[in-house]
Amino acid sequence: MTQAELAAELGLTRAAVSAWITGRAEPREAVKRDIAEALGTDEWTVHSRTVDVPSTAPVSWYHRPAHADGGREFGNAAAFAFDADLSVLAREATQNSLDERLDTGRPVRVRHTLHELSGEHLRAFLVALGWDDLEPHYDAAAGRGQKVGRVLAEGLRQLRESGSLLLLRIDDYNATGLVGAEYGDSKFAAVVRDQLNSNKSGVQAGGSYGLGKATLWGTSRIGLVLINSTLSEAHEGRTERRVIGRVELPWHTLGDEAFAGPAWLGETDPSRDGIARSWWADQETTKALHLERESAEPGTSFLVVGAHDAAGDTETLQDMHTKLVTALGENFWAAMTSGRHTAPLLEASVTTLRNGNVLVPEQRVEPHELQPGRARALQAYLNGETVDQLTGTHQVAVTRVPLRMPPLTSEGKRSGGGVEHHAIVLVTSADDRDKDANHLVCMRGNRMSVMERRVRDLPLGTNAFQAVLLAGLATGDSSPEARAAEAFLRAAEPPEHNDWNKTEDLAATYARGARTRITEFRKEMDEAVRRLVGRREEKREGGPAVLRELLRLDAPGAGGTRRAEGHPTIRHVNGRIDGAGAWHVSVEIKLPSRGDPWLLEPVAKFDVRSGGRPRVGWAELAAGENCVIENGLLRCEAGVRSASFNGVTDVHDHPVAAAMARLVVDLQKARAKSA
Repeated sequence: MTQAELAAELGLTRAAVSAWITGRAEPREAVKRDIAEALGTDEWTVHSRTVDVPSTAPVSWYHRPAHADGGREFGNAAAFAFDADLSVLAREATQNSLDERLDTGRPVRVRHTLHELSGEHLRAFLVALGWDDLEPHYDAAAGRGQKVGRVLAEGLRQLRESGSLLLLRIDDYNATGLVGAEYGDSKFAAVVRDQLNSNKSGVQAGGSYGLGKATLWGTSRIGLVLINSTLSEAHEGRTERRVIGRVELPWHTLGDEAFAGPAWLGETDPSRDGIARSWWADQETTKALHLERESAEPGTSFLVVGAHDAAGDTETLQDMHTKLVTALGENFWAAMTSGRHTAPLLEASVTTLRNGNVLVPEQRVEPHELQPGRARALQAYLNGETVDQLTGTHQVAVTRVPLRMPPLTSEGKRSGGGVEHHAIVLVTSADDRDKDANHLVCMRGNRMSVMERRVRDLPLGTNAFQAVLLAGLATGDSSPEARAAEAFLRAAEPPEHNDWNKTEDLAATYARGARTRITEFRKEMDEAVRRLVGRREEKREGGPAVLRELLRLDAPGAGGTRRAEGHPTIRHVNGRIDGAGAWHVSVEIKLPSRGDPWLLEPVAKFDVRSGGRPRVGWAELAAGENCVIENGLLRCEAGVRSASFNGVTDVHDHPVAAAMARLVVDLQKARAKSA
């Protein structure tokens, strides 16, 4: 019952009911008896207000009628903005939870639970869901030839043939919850009823398009999501178990009736021609719908019914569990990293169940395990333990790079030349467990990884490293300049929030030159990393003197000859002989400027005391910087000026023992048949 309905039942004003609910006034004893009668409860419950009055209105599915103008929609366009991939869902849903963190002194906790149902467990869930009402609509919608209809048909086939259904529940705690009115401008309406409505809380929010929630419905084979929210602000005098469901179907007909597609599970709203609204569920209902929450802490639970991974690279529940853990670690390692006196922004975990039994125990996502080098760099910054220059293996170097922002178009020329913000760049040596070395990861306010890319044109011989850029409020600065940078970079992100580049929002919001400022910022961050990793002005030969005598390279001037100008040359080579007698070499090459790619053959030869130089085969060839290995050949793209590779000679191909001859490393242009 709504406030308006209770007021009408009592013959009083809605303002009076609102005052009772918010505690500004107390109803008279006689009125309390009337309230108890209207709510169908006892007087003690009304007096104490410690027990939620269960809803007595029926809960059912409301299917939106077809549009009166005859328009038909065969799916939600927002759902096609992203792939129905578990990694994408984990990123988008967790970003939304981060954006709604309630107590900024504590992390928001996000739990992902995979739960496979079959047999009696599945039948009980379908009964609670009202499947008998839904199934005819699914059959009608799946019978059409459009894309969404084909996806639904496959989902129904899987359900019926396998006799199982996969649920994915995403719970967050210490979050705002879906607060506000049922309709209109509220967080609840933005998620449950609106399209492309972001309604985010702060300037540092990761989302801005209102598209992310569409991944929830997109990850369901049958387009169905159930929601249970515990509110941080009371609505209708209550906070716990605000429940509603929504299904996304295309236009379809059932009998003589035509339906627009979307449907909602809830109580009938008599003031809105029978439209379904959210209801305050009891604990038995939330348990039957697999929406039970572990505590009364504010936040929301989303249940994706019929979850699947459209990427097709997961075959088992264990695979899906691992993929979720990996995706959370890759995208939110920084938000989960804490300092000595700084709490993390996020805690995340994944659990997998089958018919209520634990299949994979709850696994906490640990940033120092999944992203050790990067987490070490950020933690050093949070602890104030950075250095200006790297001199040790586990040190973290820091520098600043400028982000110059043009004025807002609304400000015109009044604001002068815009604003300048200084972002933070961190560099540290890569850990042995790191997957992608020599990459730069960029982020802003909520510390979700926005952009990751390889740093180009590195000095030859650069040790493997990890680099992190913190911009806007992620720097720990809350100045107007930092907030301006936060807004500027947010406007520069596409719907996927995975890049900083030109967007329509950026062009519309900022004066001319915004794209140029982004380009300059990208160049500045790369240059800052190159400065921190250092340039080797002079190479010193390492290793024992006997190895230096044995190792040679064919370079300009080597052996009294000089290559023609414009040919790739070897700049430096390091080597050692292993216990099996094979040479291990690390080679750095210099490439002339050229508009076409280079295809080169690395050649190893033994410089024996008599006769020619017998060629030696490679047991292994591995690409280093700015190149790839293709069929034993080194391929460098056009415009690359330096590259490196590693090689191990085939000991079975040695004409003599490695210590008995010098090794010569040469580069030859690949023959046409090899190209």
